Formats: sequence, structure tokens, C-alpha cells
Amino acid sequence: MNAPTVLVTGATGTVGSALIPALQARGAHVRAMVRNPERTVPGVENVIADLQDPGAVAAALQGVDAAFLNSPSAEDAAELQIQFADLVRETGVKRLVLLSQYGARTDSPVRFLRWHAEVEAHVAKIGLDYTVLRPNLYLQALLLFAATIAQGWFAAPIGTSAVSAIDTRDIAASAAAVLTSTGHEGKTYTLTGPRAVTHAEIAQALSVATGKEITFQDAPPEVFASQLAAFVPSWQLDGLLEDYAHYARGEAAEVHAAVADLTGMPARDIADFARDHAGILGDA
Repeated sequence: MNAPTVLVTGATGTVGSALIPALQARGAHVRAMVRNPERTVPGVENVIADLQDPGAVAAALQGVDAAFLNSPSAEDAAELQIQFADLVRETGVKRLVLLSQYGARTDSPVRFLRWHAEVEAHVAKIGLDYTVLRPNLYLQALLLFAATIAQGWFAAPIGTSAVSAIDTRDIAASAAAVLTSTGHEGKTYTLTGPRAVTHAEIAQALSVATGKEITFQDAPPEVFASQLAAFVPSWQLDGLLEDYAHYARGEAAEVHAAVADLTGMPARDIADFARDHAGILGDA
């Protein structure tokens, strides 16, 4: 496949900001879709559009070869993603890469997994050249706990269950590979780290990397919820608790080789993540 023009939604987010340089390294022309004109991405073409504005999205899609779809967390995210997929088809864009979630299925007790499955099912039936990426828990989610990690601890309602958590840089590298090469039509790739780790093992890796003792504390769901209630909308908090119940049941521990298969490089381990982010997570 010749170097394509790729529209990246969520361009300033955790995955999007890593995807852009990964695409550039593969010779792609990047068009970054951003909602805020004051937060444009340097070094690439920027378009101002919001998923809630189909006219602006249709304009952003004009002339691109492939689109990467990753929407911000929202209660109507599934509806907005389905609308985006329809616009991809209507504007004649050749390829859509959809960022979904590990374990997505329509009968899941986890609302986010049901929503992702709904989008996947729609994309599969509308005649697009599409690829689905299903990453597991992001290691970068640990950065949300940076304040308490700097104090020597963090907590979550997950107990001793292991999760094959993944570094978002590996999600981005995998997406870049799919967006700039052929042979991925209609495929679904589950993206994980190289091993399943418990949160206690994560704490140990952070301790080694930062040179300070960091411990993990299992938190009852209601305590975890009370700590986040002032910062997270109720629908999102309820969904997050469902996510963690899913992890705690041991349903997210399988390890897949897709990152290495797609990128030619092994997935980053928790030790790699901890070393690379020690400065952020170790500062008091």
C-alpha cells in the first residue's frame, strides 16, 4: 500500500498523540481531527471537527485514504461512532480502523463492552474495508493515580486478578501498521501486553523503577466509587466499576501476540512502562 493520507480522530488523546508520530514514521500524511482550535497538533495537517457535527466530520473525511476512529468517552459514544462509520462509507474513504475494547460482546454485563460490540457489528455490515483493534486495560491509566503513587500507594477494586494490560504506545504502533499496510480487511486484533500482571506486581515494578516503596491496596467498589464521584460523571463511574468487576473476575488475563505480529516488535512490559514513566510517578 502506498503511503496514505490518514484521518486521526482523538488526535490529542493518549492513543492519538502516539499514533501520529507512528504514522509519520511509516511515511503517512496525517490529518489530525481536533475539537479545540487552540489544541492543534504541530507538524501535521489539522482539521477542526467534532463527532457531534456530521457536516464537519464529512468535510474532514474528504480526500483521505483511511480513518482511525477513537471517540472521547461519552454516554452516546456508540451512536457517534456509528454515525462516523456511515460518513466514512458515504464519503468513499477506503479504510476504517476502529478502536474497540478487549472482550467486546453484545451480551456483556459491562456497558462499555456492549457499546463497542454494537459499533463493531454495525461496521461489519455496511460494506467497509475495516479492521477492529481490541486493546486491553491501558497501562497509561496508572497515570490517573499519579498523585497517590507519588505518596507510595494506589488502590483499585481488582484484588489479586491479573490483567494483560497494554502500553498505549503499542496500540498506536499496531494501528499505524494496520493503517499503512494491506491484508487486514475484516480482521479483529486483540492487543495485550506480553504477560498478565496483578496490581501488586505493577506496584513492585513501579517500586523498582522509582526507587521508592509503592504498594497496592485492594479497594471495595463503593470506596473506589466514593473517591472518584466528584471527578467522574455517574454513568462513566458506573461503567468503570463494571470494567473493574470484569477485571476482578479474571476475564482479561489472556495474552495475545498481535502487537508483535503487526509491528515486528515485542509488546512493552510493565517494567518498560514503569521505567519510562518513573519521573512522573515517582515525584512526590
